[in-house]
Amino acid sequence: MTTPAAGSFRLFDRGSWPETSRVAGILRKETVGGVLLIIGALTALVWANSPWAAAYATIRDTRVGPASLHLDLSLGTWAADGLLAIFFFVAGLELKREFVAGDLRNPRRAALPVAAAVGGMAVPALLYAAVNLGAGEGALRGWAIPTATDIAFALAVLAVISTHLPAALRTFLLTLAIVDDLLAITIIAVFYTASLTVTPLLLALLPLAVFGFLVQRRVRSWWLLLPLAALTWVLVHESGVHATVAGVLLAFTVPVVRSEAAGGPDAGPGLAEHFEHRIRPLSAAVAVPVFAFFSAGVTVGGLSGLGAALTDSVAVGIVVGLVAGKAIGITAATWLVSRFTRAELNGDLGWPDVLGLSLLGGIGFTVSLLIGELAFGAGSVRDEHAKIGVLAGSLLAALLAAVLLRLRDRRYRRIAEADTRDADADGIPDVYQHPGPRVRTETVTERAEPPQGSPPNH
Repeated sequence: MTTPAAGSFRLFDRGSWPETSRVAGILRKETVGGVLLIIGALTALVWANSPWAAAYATIRDTRVGPASLHLDLSLGTWAADGLLAIFFFVAGLELKREFVAGDLRNPRRAALPVAAAVGGMAVPALLYAAVNLGAGEGALRGWAIPTATDIAFALAVLAVISTHLPAALRTFLLTLAIVDDLLAITIIAVFYTASLTVTPLLLALLPLAVFGFLVQRRVRSWWLLLPLAALTWVLVHESGVHATVAGVLLAFTVPVVRSEAAGGPDAGPGLAEHFEHRIRPLSAAVAVPVFAFFSAGVTVGGLSGLGAALTDSVAVGIVVGLVAGKAIGITAATWLVSRFTRAELNGDLGWPDVLGLSLLGGIGFTVSLLIGELAFGAGSVRDEHAKIGVLAGSLLAALLAAVLLRLRDRRYRRIAEADTRDADADGIPDVYQHPGPRVRTETVTERAEPPQGSPPNH
């Protein structure tokens, strides 16, 4: 038996019950969205390789919108620029909420997912660059493709393999993906802005500021906020910066908690929770699956075409980055946090669990497809090969993660039983109120930690 030193901090420990229950609700919605995402992607892939492929291409390339505003875009572009702005708006709300009012207000808790996200982006990018050094033809422009993690797809995989992944690991995976999304949108804004027009970008600050002013005063009238959000999106689009950046900027203006003037710290949550509750289903069930439908329809061209695509250094770099890069980057970052903060791994878990979660992080579907289109141009040969690399890498990472996590499921089942036991039937699991001995596993038994209280009201 090992005993943690006084004041020590465990990695992957359970958080507070309010935060755990809130995250569980989010993950349920994202799981449904992940299933719809897979259906949309498979539909597109089958259709694009069927005798009716021309009809799919015609629908994807149909242009709609006012040409006078430079918004006569194809349906595929509307999905990438418009619908994904909704996705990034929700991601921005969740990220702000985690760091303002969630368990990640604690810098020690925040250090792990932030470090893991950085490691899980840096190592895949480096491996991709190493594979494509000297490849020519702009191959290095795709360095950011294998850096993304698709939380909806990852949760759909967990649902399919029916593993009882502990709440602490699910929370970590969600937070990792959210930080990953913020870093991805930063990469898109900085490295994939081909030309920048300053005037529209500065003008975008006006509706953005008015939007922020209204939400800070808890105005939630859609007929006021929606036009301001749309105008911000249009101006960011006109500036040359990818329009999805507007979604994150708008989200960061929304208050997470009420101000003192609105009734004090006990007055309740800000508008972020309200908006997230309303918009997350739209993002998960419509925006992301529709984008997947328009982006995943790559023509494979039979076994010979698939072989040619997978031997392209771009596709190879993406597969290596998503599978090996994510596994190495996330696991190494976790080890470094443990090493330099002297934090102990939760006694119920082991490093194979960290590796399994890291492999799951290699499912980089949605944002990876978006970056591929920005890097090589939608519909180009390199973009088609990049899509095949994303599909193959995500599938391989999912299969390896499924095998490893299923092998650990007996242990997860015991942890889940302890984490959900509610002897007094008050709706709150006993472990969050009166922690007892930790779940006994085959290798390690840990002494119980002091009870963890809910975060203070704001």
